[in-house]
Order: sequence, then structure tokens, then C-alpha cells
Amino acid sequence: MVPPPPVSKPHVCLSTVLIMTSLVLMDAYLVEQSQGSRKLGICVMVAVGDICFLLVLRYVAIWVGAEVKTAKRGYAMILWFLYVFVLEIKVYFVYQNYKADRKSLDLIARKALTLLLSICIPALYVLLVATEHMEYVRTFKKKEDLRNRLFWVIVDMLDVLDIQANLWEPQKKGLPLWAEGIMFFYCYILLLVLPCVSLCEISMQGIGIVPHRMMLYPMLSMLTVNIATIFIRGSNMVFFRDARVSSIFMGKNMLAIGMKVCMFVQYQRHQHHAPPGPGPDPQPSTPAQPPSGLRKARDQPACPEELAQDNT
Repeated sequence: MVPPPPVSKPHVCLSTVLIMTSLVLMDAYLVEQSQGSRKLGICVMVAVGDICFLLVLRYVAIWVGAEVKTAKRGYAMILWFLYVFVLEIKVYFVYQNYKADRKSLDLIARKALTLLLSICIPALYVLLVATEHMEYVRTFKKKEDLRNRLFWVIVDMLDVLDIQANLWEPQKKGLPLWAEGIMFFYCYILLLVLPCVSLCEISMQGIGIVPHRMMLYPMLSMLTVNIATIFIRGSNMVFFRDARVSSIFMGKNMLAIGMKVCMFVQYQRHQHHAPPGPGPDPQPSTPAQPPSGLRKARDQPACPEELAQDNT
């Protein structure tokens, strides 16, 4: 039998603590928003849900810890999907409670919710990528280039979370119901899919990872984050007179679009002018072999009759 790969126990413990801490804090928001007899029922429900999730996490986190020193990130994608799926469901109920009762919690608690999400979600992504454990990335320059690209993923996450936070931070009536629903679930899908695309891109690169050829995530993020969120924020300003739109992130998206377009053009130019790859190594030249009949006659010892004829 093939022995199981070694598991990075610190990585497993740290990811488990981070995930469960963020979920428990979200449960605290849900319990605090409940009143009277509902509070006990909500407390029991979230406790049972956390225990079930912890049982699943026990196995998935160990699998993630086993692949952290390899080039694969398959279980990391599964863990990310499960975590964001459960976390965003809880965020949705918290947001709906805010919407039903705008005075249920003060503004500081709403800001604290945004801060919690903006720390826990990118931190888990950094743990799942585990750049420091990539021993197969040999050169320092490649590792730094990879970190720079992962930094853009984190900035895109913060951009998406900023749009989501506009749904629960204001204490007055905001956008129409249909617009709020579209914004929340669009951000939900982006948080589910885009980091998984980045992890899949790292996994597909394998041991021979080349950061400047990782073009799948930049193309998707330019379309779904940089361009789409500019239209979302612009529509909120023009049609709904929303003064809470982040002009900083709009500027970031415009700069990111320009930088990524230049990166794509440079990459295509490099691919066009790059010399063709070396062909298969030529086989070492071997001296011409004599025909099989001559080689056989040369290798066999001569008989006495032939030696006698040669001596005459």
C-alpha cells in the first residue's frame, strides 16, 4: 500500500480555527438579533449546524493539509466552496434581519461585521494557497511574482465585499428590493467562484509553475469584477443617488483594467515573438554498423580449413 502523504498539522489547525471562529462570530450576530423565545431556538440551530460543519471540516481540512506541500489544490477548492457557501448563508440572514429592523444593532456592529468578513475570507484564501510551502517554486523572483498575483485576488475580494457591505451598513432605506437581491447574490457567486478559479490555475500549473502564464484569473476578474462593479457603482450613483459608493474602488477598477489590458498585449506580443521551443534532443551519432552477415562472420572464429587456405 502507498503510505499517506505527511499532513501539515499547523496548517490544519490554523485553517480550522479561522473557519470556526468566523462562523461562531456570525452565529453571535444571529443570536443577538433574535428576541425572546426565538433566541434559544436560534442558538440551538446554529450550534447543531456548527457541529455538523466541524465533522465535515475534520476530514476536508486534513486532506487540505496533506496536499499543501504538493502542486495540487483540489481539496483546497472544496474547502473554500464549503466555507463561503455556509458563511454567506449566515450573512444573508444577518442582512435580512438588518433590513427588517434597521435599529437592531448600532453602526459600530455593522462596521464590525464588514471588518470580520474582510479579514477572515482573504486570510483563509492565503492559507489555502500556502505560498510559503511551495518548495517546488525554486527562485525568489517567481515566488514574489506569484505573491503579487495573489495580492490582486485579495484586492478583488475586498472590492466585492465592499459592494456587499453597502447592503447592511447604512441604517436608512437603501436600494430597491430587486437591486439589493441582485447585488448580494452576484457578490455571493463571485466569492464562491473566482478564488476557486485562482486555486485551480495554480493546480494546473503543477510543479513547473510559471506565474506570468497564469492568465485565466486576470481575464475573468477583469470582466466580472473590474468592469461589472464599475457599472454597478455607476448605476447606484446615477439612478439611485447612492452617496455611499466607494470612489476609491472605482478608481482601482479603472487602473486595474488598464494594467490588465497592457499585460494581455505584452503577453500576446511575447508569445508572437518568442522563438520556437527546442525540439527533441538529437540522438548521439553512432558509427555505421556493418551488415549482419559480415558482422556475424567477423565475430565467429575461423575454421581450421579456412586458416589453412589463408596460410597457403
